[in-house]
Amino acid sequence: MSDTVESGATVVGGLGPGGGSGARQLLLGRLGGFGRQREATVLVVAAALLLYFGLTHTSSFVSETNAADLLSEIMAPIAIIAIGEVLLLICGEIDLSVGFIYTLAPFWTYFAVVDYHVPALLAVIIGLASGVVVGWVNGFITVALGVPSFITTIGTGFVLLGVALVVSHGEPFEIPPISNSVGKYLGVPGNPWQWAPLIWAVLLVAIFHVVLTRTRWGLYTISAGSNLLGAREAGINVGRIKYGNFMITGFMGALVGLQTAFYTNNVDPSAGGYTPMFYAVIAAVIGGTAMLGGSGTILGAFLGAVVLATLQDGFDIIGVNADWLGIIFGGAILVAMIANVQLARLRQAGRTL
Repeated sequence: MSDTVESGATVVGGLGPGGGSGARQLLLGRLGGFGRQREATVLVVAAALLLYFGLTHTSSFVSETNAADLLSEIMAPIAIIAIGEVLLLICGEIDLSVGFIYTLAPFWTYFAVVDYHVPALLAVIIGLASGVVVGWVNGFITVALGVPSFITTIGTGFVLLGVALVVSHGEPFEIPPISNSVGKYLGVPGNPWQWAPLIWAVLLVAIFHVVLTRTRWGLYTISAGSNLLGAREAGINVGRIKYGNFMITGFMGALVGLQTAFYTNNVDPSAGGYTPMFYAVIAAVIGGTAMLGGSGTILGAFLGAVVLATLQDGFDIIGVNADWLGIIFGGAILVAMIANVQLARLRQAGRTL
């Protein structure tokens, strides 16, 4: 009986003998558990950047207008595309064409409405479906024909860019007014619709985080990237998993392309390209996704997108000369990546932040 009382005194409120030590060990244990999470490093970096720019440039950085630009116009597209890239990277593939799916998808919606008088909602669905179709083509060439996805998606990317330039004659088009009835749900300037891209990003990140961590699809995706031969011998249809992840990535690219078109009120052949794809891949890797496959995290990619968007927006507010911006931005990415790799090694060795 006395032993029970003594042990209880040690735990409750940290008041008994050794209570302070027990509370300290509990706190250290929780901090250690946090430090072992893949997302821990990038979460700390994202919080530090937001805090720095928020405190040093309060009036401009935390204004509603800038918050909408930062979260909806810059961060959300990176985060949404990064979802697809995470799934592909985990299963050992990559999509370099997704930025050109972003470019071309709005044109199908535009021509469907203007030339063929298709209802706006159906036209948007056509635009989204075009991304899924390109994803299937990428999957077919990679899986069925055995061409490495790096080469496949470079090729399809150039094809999509060429098609966009041909159908547009290199000129942007204004979004037809009839489309705005649907476009507001994807995101247009002004309250409350300016927050739609952010809401889409958060919802999709939450959904695919669950898919990756709680479903067979996620388990099979990880298995395909970590041990391809073992996955096949276990009866996993690796080809179907890769097809599906290419199609998911294509959908994400098309969605972001349509969101950007409605947000800027323009269907522009110069939109998209390699930049959003590279940002998405960088966000995924900064967030803890392995380039060689087998592991990754959707939440980490989301936080990586926050880091990249905050750097871009913060440097713009500070007034960094455009000639220097690339150097600073690239250096910041390298520092974040080096820190992430070194801390990952510490976590693997059983140590924490």
